[in-house]
Amino acid sequence: MSKESAEETVDESTPGASAVERPQRQPIRSALAFIGEVLLAILVALVVTSLLRVYVFQVFRVPSGSMEQTLELQDRIAAVRIADWQRGDVVVFEDANNWVGSQPGTTNPVIKTLEKLKLLPDSTQGYLVKRVIGTSGDKVTCCDQQGRISVNGQPLDEDYLYKLPDGSSVSPSDSPFDVTVPEGHIFVLGDHRNRSGDSRLHICRGEPSNGFIPTEAIVGPVKRVMLPISRVHALNTPAAFADVPPPSANPPKDPILGADTCPG
Repeated sequence: MSKESAEETVDESTPGASAVERPQRQPIRSALAFIGEVLLAILVALVVTSLLRVYVFQVFRVPSGSMEQTLELQDRIAAVRIADWQRGDVVVFEDANNWVGSQPGTTNPVIKTLEKLKLLPDSTQGYLVKRVIGTSGDKVTCCDQQGRISVNGQPLDEDYLYKLPDGSSVSPSDSPFDVTVPEGHIFVLGDHRNRSGDSRLHICRGEPSNGFIPTEAIVGPVKRVMLPISRVHALNTPAAFADVPPPSANPPKDPILGADTCPG
């Protein structure tokens, strides 16, 4: 047999060798393609989640009992950035007035990464959740002869207040106040009034303006409790605010406090 014939014989056997090798390479290629698809799906999910958190809604953990029993400690709640809010709504807002002080931030590298990707809120930024009682220009007073808070002269029957073991509600406020909310601000209270450090407390600490939250600090109204599963429910504007009339005058630039506010 000539050398040329031998080479032809080897060439003829090559397809057979390739046919043996091809099944070995195909699973590897399929696995790599599958991994690529999974990574792409994860990347898309992260981008969508980040965009939703920044522009649509953000999930927060309730850190205290100041909103019990409407919100319980450790509830996960969704604040909707694109939704309008009004008197009576529960809202999440940035701690623009330094009510809770500076936050140390997380040391967990995974959480830090998720924060940088905007998948979690910045742990160095404090957030609070309260109920909006008064908006710009509203005159909010406490209390009438029945112990109720009034907004622009309309008493509120606050059926969402914390219920004691005997079935009665906590007092709307143990301290009297008479305030007019300045322009571009809101007056907020917690539903568990005797456990809430809210506008009542902070108007009497330092500058009165410290007790009013600037509207630009509002993240959005809380529309739903997301977790735990046993507590999933929607939050709506209470009927108590339906009859509140608009302010009788233009909102003042600075807050106005009545004589009975911050006694002693």
